[in-house]
Amino acid sequence: MTISGAAFMPGIELSRALFEGAVRPILEDVFPGLRYAAARVGSGSEVLGFDTPRSADHEWGPRLELFLTAEDHARYDAGIHRVLAERLPKQVHGWPTHFQESQDPLDPVGRMHLTDGPINHRVDVYAMDEWVAGQLGLRPADAEPSVSQWLAMPQQRLAEITGGRVFHDDLGAFTAVRRMLAWYPEQVWRYLLACQWQRISQEEAFVGRCAEVGDDIGSAVVAGRLVRDLMRLCLLLGRRYAPYGKWLGSAFGRLPAAGLVAPSLRGALAATDYPTRERHLCDAYEAAASLQNASGLTTPVDPKRRRYHSRPFLVLHAERFAHALARIITDPALRDLPLVGSVDQWADSTDLLHRSRAIHAATHAISDENP
Repeated sequence: MTISGAAFMPGIELSRALFEGAVRPILEDVFPGLRYAAARVGSGSEVLGFDTPRSADHEWGPRLELFLTAEDHARYDAGIHRVLAERLPKQVHGWPTHFQESQDPLDPVGRMHLTDGPINHRVDVYAMDEWVAGQLGLRPADAEPSVSQWLAMPQQRLAEITGGRVFHDDLGAFTAVRRMLAWYPEQVWRYLLACQWQRISQEEAFVGRCAEVGDDIGSAVVAGRLVRDLMRLCLLLGRRYAPYGKWLGSAFGRLPAAGLVAPSLRGALAATDYPTRERHLCDAYEAAASLQNASGLTTPVDPKRRRYHSRPFLVLHAERFAHALARIITDPALRDLPLVGSVDQWADSTDLLHRSRAIHAATHAISDENP
């Protein structure tokens, strides 16, 4: 896909070119001495490195986020926006800097469009603390996030803040926030791994039970859910935040462990009969269990498949791994929690995951209950 003959380039590099070639010189000229951070973070496939030419059809292009202190934001926000609208170049590497807003209320997006007038640009200016709070319900001025705060932060949002690229930061605060959120604290990580194994344990026998009563579609659906949970488990083991559904497979595919686990996951999804489905799932269970053992977090747990109690279904009994991890959790804020996990492990509604207050309220309610 091209616009005005422009060749596709990764959006992060396009954002860098916008900053280095246009935004920084304008800010230095008009607002000398202004302290800020410039980055490409937040929403957008380019932030996670998954953009392709297809991405250019909406809300992709020369984009940038500028972060100021609350005082400077109140003072300079409108002025920065106005000056950039007047002085930005019309194109960067052949890609328009003007975004034309859709008039369709069902499709409220911006698309790059050449213009002769002022530029409706995508250089967004934020008060840093307010932006982080809006994304995660977290105040950067706070100390290390509490357990309940960690459990209430969606992994997609964490990936959006810690991914992308920072091009300039003479405030230092934004880089510090990214460093703080780069990965879960050790105790939280162990708890989330335990919860992920617990999720798998709850449904691994259903693949066979559905098939036994003639419900092959149900068996396949449960298998698909287990494949998704195994992918998310591998991302946790690989210390990678799991993105939402569109990019989950792409993120999983970049893991070193993907070559070990992915063939079995594909086999389980492609299977048209229960025995084949079960065999591939068990292969995937054993591969993931071996990765867990190799992490050294717990004493090794037997990774071999086995019968589900007296029933003729082969499973891992994944709760064995959940319990092994739970036993080594020493943080009192986590030790007595039920194995429910973070918001991503008990909810996948996109609308909910964008509502920080609702997530925090639900997380507190779960934490306050007795196991």
